[in-house]
Parts: sequence; C-alpha cells; structure tokens
Amino acid sequence: MTTTLLPPDPAHDELLAAGFGFLHQGKVRSLYEAADGNLLVVASDRISAYDWVLSTPIPDKGRILTSLSLWWFDQLKDLVPHHVLSTDVPQAVAGRAMICQRLEMFPIECVARGYLTGSGLIEYNQSSTVCGVKLPAGLLDGSKLDKPIFTPATKAELGDHDENVDFAHVVAAIGQADADELARLTLSVYQRAETIAAERGILLADTKFEFGRNAAGIIVLGDEVLTPDSSRFWPATGWKPGSAQPSYDKQFVRDWLTSPESGWDRTSATPPPALPAEIVQATRAKYLEAFQLLTGGDLA
Repeated sequence: MTTTLLPPDPAHDELLAAGFGFLHQGKVRSLYEAADGNLLVVASDRISAYDWVLSTPIPDKGRILTSLSLWWFDQLKDLVPHHVLSTDVPQAVAGRAMICQRLEMFPIECVARGYLTGSGLIEYNQSSTVCGVKLPAGLLDGSKLDKPIFTPATKAELGDHDENVDFAHVVAAIGQADADELARLTLSVYQRAETIAAERGILLADTKFEFGRNAAGIIVLGDEVLTPDSSRFWPATGWKPGSAQPSYDKQFVRDWLTSPESGWDRTSATPPPALPAEIVQATRAKYLEAFQLLTGGDLA
C-alpha cells in the first residue's frame, strides 16, 4: 500500500510564503488555495507504481503532464468546459501548475475503454463483462471493442485501488440524470481524443476522466486529462492483440521493479528501491515522446 507520508512539493515553502494555503497532497499532484478561493494545482515529478509512490522522481514529468493536459483541454473545449482559469502561477512552479476553478467533484472515476486490457481484461476473462457491460466471446488482450464503453470506478483513498463498478452503482451514487450525462461526456471526449491520437499514430486504449460541478451548476472537466498517467497510449504500428502492448507510460518502471535486478518483493510491505539512472532516463524519454507525438511540439 502506498505510504501517505509523501514528501512535500519542492516549492511548498515558497508557495506558503506567497500566500497560498495548502489543501491536499496526492500521489503526483498537490492542491493549494489562492487568496481568491481558486485552486493552484501543482504537478510534481513523482511517479507511482504498484500502489507505491517511488522515492526517485522522473525529471520534467510534472511539466509534461501539465503541458499535455493544457493542450488536450484546448482540443476538447467545444465538447465540455474545463477547470483551468490561468497558467499565471508563481515562478517556483511555472510550467507545472495551473490556476483552476474549485469544483464539487463527482465521486466517480469516469473511464472509457476502446480496447480490452488491464482490469477490464481480468473481469472479461471471468465473466465476459466489463463493469456489467456484456462483450462478445473470443476477445484477447488488446482487442479493439466494437464501440467504446463507459466503465466507471469508485475513487479510492490514497494507497488503495479504485474499484470498478457497474452503471447502476453510478446511478445510485449521483442520480440518473448526472450518471447519464457523465457517461455521455466520457464517451464523447474519448471518441474525440481517440481520433486525434490515431491521426498521430497512437491508439488510445483507455483513459479516465474526473468531472465536477462548478458554482453555476455546470458540469466541468477537471484534474488532468489524457496524459500517460491517466491513459493507455499504444503505438499503432506495434498493435497486435493477444499480448501486452508496448505503451507510452511507466512500463519501464514496472518491469524493472518486478525484475530480479531490483531485488524487491512486490508482496512485501517493504517500499520499492530507488530507480537506476537508465530506467529514469528511459521513462522520461517515453513520456516526452508521447507529448511530442500528440502535440507536434517540444516541451517549452
């Protein structure tokens, strides 16, 4: 289980001195409150794997996640409003922070899947369903679904797993009208993003979104969006159903942690060891490659 005693953001003291109030620290992001009540969302270079936040950061990861989220928010703004108000942030967190409106977040992880893999594959192999959605027989790891599906999950506390749930659970939690709207928005945004990614040679296998309601009662897209931390991006040229796909994410980290070289027992309560330099560099390169391919630009 992930330790909850995470180190503060490197700029924590400077942000407090600048008048921002500390609110929350997650695996990757920290939240601060501005004097006007808006939120400062700061992405760190921390990386997590197997429910642990690792002691070794990935340089520029926070900047990549923030820059990529901002790019995607701009691509999606005609489909759903987003929570970003400004990128005019303190210099100490420039490039990896956003000023955002405060939202009343829905207690649901809104997941869209266009391909079968991960926890969806595990459930499918047991019941031929994913979150209660019946799927055809004969699908493999990496199979493309006939159409994308909405597969929600509950939001877990830090260190716990999100739990996949069916649509009836969402209805019971937030009501029929909001459940229908979150499902519609999730699939609409996924389909737009899938098309954009495909044009750049990338398959968007699945992704998760978080939505909230603003002070005017409007449903808004929040948190991060369509990053390698929240999505499975696969190179289209390497796609071959039947096994795990190469991906633009932290697979280098996962593979090393479970290799004999790391010496780490995943089933133990012992924290993972520090990452070697070559794994850090390879992971940074993979995140950066995803950013460059998707946006067509370089990290500022």
